[in-house]
Amino acid sequence: MNTQTLIRAAALTTLFAVPAAQAENLDIVMSQVFPMDHATYIGFESVEREDIPVSAAVERKYLIVDFRLAGAQPATEQLQASVHKVCMALLKDRELIRSLSDSGYDMVSVAFDRRSQFDCL
Repeated sequence: MNTQTLIRAAALTTLFAVPAAQAENLDIVMSQVFPMDHATYIGFESVEREDIPVSAAVERKYLIVDFRLAGAQPATEQLQASVHKVCMALLKDRELIRSLSDSGYDMVSVAFDRRSQFDCL
């Protein structure tokens, strides 16, 4: 293997490692937001908005962090408090926010069921 091939391989490894580290960090932050008896972190999904032209000045990608609440659907006030808690956990991790932004995400939504999403950032 020549030096140029090694440099390319290292660059590709670094390129693919950044999103994995970002995902791992997001998983860690989100899994610690709620006690297990309140809500369980399910995971996240990257969504690309097709309704925004590729040439637009805004990013087309956003992230949905998904939780499932324990028990019955809470009252509106409790649901708003839960959304706020998730959003604040994200905002407090400046490195994670910077990484998401650098990866092209301009919005994060929180979901507690398959019907509703609540915008965070």
